[in-house]
Amino acid sequence: MEHSNSLQEKAINTIRFLSADGVQQANSGHPGLPMGAAAIAYTIWTRHLNINPSNPNWFNRDRFILSGGHGSMLLYTMLYLSGYKVTLDDLKQFRQWGSITPGHPEYGMTPGVDVTTGPLGQGFANGVGMAMAEAHLSSIFNKPGYNVIDHYTYAIVTDGDLMEGVSSEAASLAGHLKLGKLIYCYDNNHISIEGSTDVAFTEDRGKRFEAYGWQVLHVNDGNNVELIDQKINEAKKDPRPSIIICDTQIGFGLPTRQNTSKAHGEPPGEEELAAAKQKMGYPVEPKFYVDIDVLKHFRQAIDSGQKKENEWSALLSKYQGSFPDQGRELERRIAGKLPAKWEESIPVFPADPKGMASRASSGKVINTLSSLIPELIGGSADLAPSNNTWIHNSQAFQPGSYQGKNLQFGVREHAMSSILNGMAYHKGLIPYGATFLTFFDYCHPALRLAALSHLQSIWVFTHDSIGVGEDGPTHQPIEHVSVLRAIPNLVSIRPSDANEVIEAWKSAVKRKNGPTVLVLTRQNLPTIDRTVYHPADGLQKGAYVLADLGKGTPEIILMATGSEVSLIIEAGQELAAEGINVRLVSFPSWQLFAEQDQAYKESVFPKSVKYRIVVEAASSFGWERWVGDHGRMITIDHYGASAPASRLFKEFGFTKENIIATAKDMLGKK
Repeated sequence: MEHSNSLQEKAINTIRFLSADGVQQANSGHPGLPMGAAAIAYTIWTRHLNINPSNPNWFNRDRFILSGGHGSMLLYTMLYLSGYKVTLDDLKQFRQWGSITPGHPEYGMTPGVDVTTGPLGQGFANGVGMAMAEAHLSSIFNKPGYNVIDHYTYAIVTDGDLMEGVSSEAASLAGHLKLGKLIYCYDNNHISIEGSTDVAFTEDRGKRFEAYGWQVLHVNDGNNVELIDQKINEAKKDPRPSIIICDTQIGFGLPTRQNTSKAHGEPPGEEELAAAKQKMGYPVEPKFYVDIDVLKHFRQAIDSGQKKENEWSALLSKYQGSFPDQGRELERRIAGKLPAKWEESIPVFPADPKGMASRASSGKVINTLSSLIPELIGGSADLAPSNNTWIHNSQAFQPGSYQGKNLQFGVREHAMSSILNGMAYHKGLIPYGATFLTFFDYCHPALRLAALSHLQSIWVFTHDSIGVGEDGPTHQPIEHVSVLRAIPNLVSIRPSDANEVIEAWKSAVKRKNGPTVLVLTRQNLPTIDRTVYHPADGLQKGAYVLADLGKGTPEIILMATGSEVSLIIEAGQELAAEGINVRLVSFPSWQLFAEQDQAYKESVFPKSVKYRIVVEAASSFGWERWVGDHGRMITIDHYGASAPASRLFKEFGFTKENIIATAKDMLGKK
């Protein structure tokens, strides 16, 4: 639709000054990005973005990411102007207690925010995951004449995003995968907090992205709507992902702060902002001024968006009539429902004293679940044979075979994690990713954001302790489980045998409001005889009584996680044979246990039993809350060593003999 330049200019200035007014009123925030990138946002939102403000969750909408989340007022302003449930009062409450306009965009808090951004580079990599989800779903469900999954992922990315290593990892993979529905506009303003980017960021970014396999386009004036529009149209025609390098001026319009680092993260000041408005012919008062014609112009998105969704719904209805099975499956996935009776079809593992590594049993469960829950999709950071994450009845996700469910991330743990988040934001899939537990350090930023954003993403971290053995302390995680337990809204589970692995996967697949981490072994674990000990479904409560051994009230509780559970079983049996009454507790998940009521918690850990021992081949940090004042901890608070796993467990005290001796010492018995 054609609009006069004057209306267009007023609209772009409205974006600038609503954003700046919000920052100034809060006396906190980042005006530079919104003022410099306003024309980019205007072009994307009014000429390209297929959205429906009345239904922010329309499944086939285009996704928009403000990767430089510090410029959040730009996004909130676009949402308000376009007709989402974000009001002018919400803009006035920017960064205030209880508002829906926080300092950085948060998924689930503000209608229309597709991604939680702020930590730079995350949004960039999330977009790659969104484009992968679109490519996968479209390859499965689309039929000739029925493109029921067909949308783009747009982002505004910044110098800071491109400096972060995660964006390099993600861009490299995106170029390899030829994700042509991915279009990024780069706000190339050459300014960061310390001043000019020339101090640390001087490579040719265009050549860098060409080397990654992207289409690279240039806009030499980031305020030129027609040129930006032209380049986005070029991007849509290319089978490669595209980055449009838009030369912009940070804080555009500010008389003394434009093109300076002060424009980045400081309120402009009343005089500076008023002078900018006067300079650009915009009313100084009232603050948060919006011309009625400008609002009408933006609010056309409400009717046009509803029309687009209605057209898609009509197409979907015809699709369901022509392809009823696929139509029902797509409808189920859009609704986020699991297939009926999927849990009933998972076989249990028979008792086996030799057993198998929990990474191996996890691999078997993944392959069972893949047939029962077809939206399960995932892979490893170049470790699939070690993590046992390959889905055998599917192919690799690669250019030309986007229907494949095996994701090959290469040695890119950080990008893998951020990409998983992007797929989870997109919906319609349950993504998982895997690496060794010690490399969780490379995944932490994205995993934390998954928890903050309540995303259903699943992590498989194997080689979980000194049981890694000969690879030595660089590969033997010590503190990692404690760190995972400290992340709010994240559930970590360290299962003790193959049947607890089944229950761990069940928990992860059913948990819709946050990520789950499975912490798994390299070494074999006995498969516990569940006719003697409590069924493995006790895992769903986080901790449960495996058995009370002896002839009376327990005198001592032995608790453990993962590979150490078999040790407390052996120790408990010998103690009971010597007349000591022992309670055995499997404690795979602190977080799941914390969700139980007090009565259940006390049924597992009665106050009357004051002697308690925890056994875990990891840091002692935090266990004091469960062992109490009279408890002991057989843990490890130092780095491991390079030697066979059996020798390490012996040297560091993870033996039944040490557990028995510790218990007898506590009880005053020889």
